[in-house]
Amino acid sequence: MEKIKIRRYHSPAGEMILGSIGNKLCMCDWAESKRHQSNLRRICHRLNANVAEGTSVIIDMAIGQLDQYFAGKSREFSIPMELCGTAFQCLVWNELLKLPYGSTISYVGLAHRINNPKAVRAVANAIAANPISIIVPCHRVTGSDGNLTGYAGGLPAKRTMLMLESSTK
Repeated sequence: MEKIKIRRYHSPAGEMILGSIGNKLCMCDWAESKRHQSNLRRICHRLNANVAEGTSVIIDMAIGQLDQYFAGKSREFSIPMELCGTAFQCLVWNELLKLPYGSTISYVGLAHRINNPKAVRAVANAIAANPISIIVPCHRVTGSDGNLTGYAGGLPAKRTMLMLESSTK
């Protein structure tokens, strides 16, 4: 059975859990999120793995890149990732990866971008299940009116990242 190594990361926006399997990041999730445990169970099931505390080259790389992001010194991540979700979830997450730094999109807009305009609720559910927050930038999704809506890390964390990105454009 494979091992997912996990380690806590203290980001300026809140406590996170980073996880890697092999040479890929599979988790960058908010420690206090209601979905954290279900995300971890899903990842373990899909990867036929169990969890062990520890670190890895990939986790260390993620920490370095997250530190650079929060310092306003980097706008992109180059960490190999293992996206663990359904085909639809992965479609949504891959579309999120195309969103430029400092930009936002609504759930409706994202549903249109994946050519499924009636799937707004499914898009929202896929975003809520994203286990690689910040790197897969679900914080860039807003309500149709531009207002901030739910976020696994909490609205203050979402606001922090959007303000950081708007100030370093």
